[in-house]
Amino acid sequence: MPHPPVRVGINAAAPYLIMWLAGVRNLNLDRHCLETFGWSDRHPLNPRTPRQSVTLPAENPPLAWYLCALPHPWDWSKNAHLPFEYAEGHQWEGLALVRGLRVTLDNARPITGWGEHSIPPDASKRNQWKFRTCRNWQFAWWLRTNRNAPDAPPATWQPPEDPNAPRQLTFP
Repeated sequence: MPHPPVRVGINAAAPYLIMWLAGVRNLNLDRHCLETFGWSDRHPLNPRTPRQSVTLPAENPPLAWYLCALPHPWDWSKNAHLPFEYAEGHQWEGLALVRGLRVTLDNARPITGWGEHSIPPDASKRNQWKFRTCRNWQFAWWLRTNRNAPDAPPATWQPPEDPNAPRQLTFP
């Protein structure tokens, strides 16, 4: 019997400049912001739409999903962040770290307890402001420590070719 999908409802009080949702499967701790999450699943969101919903498949869930929204005009203290994980039957409603972005989750629960304290004292980029203050990077370190998140493949890596995928036709 298939597992029920995750439903994410987003209700923004004001338009955002940038908004994205990524399924995190691996990490690139040499980068910050979205690139911290390496080769992640991406789910389209419209930062200017006040109310929207997304359905995420339950099969082969990532380690976590991560919602990030940056306000316009940009203000670091008003950046919205919400990591969450699959949890069949669980329902949650609340704010994505800041006032102004209310989220509902069906079949998922937020992941809490992460922050700047999640970065190990010996992390090579810990003293660099753009890394230390990046909430994505903070959460990535939480995932590494608490869920043993693997490193992302090298930038030159390409996914294996799907033998059942449609082929591009070329004409001589």
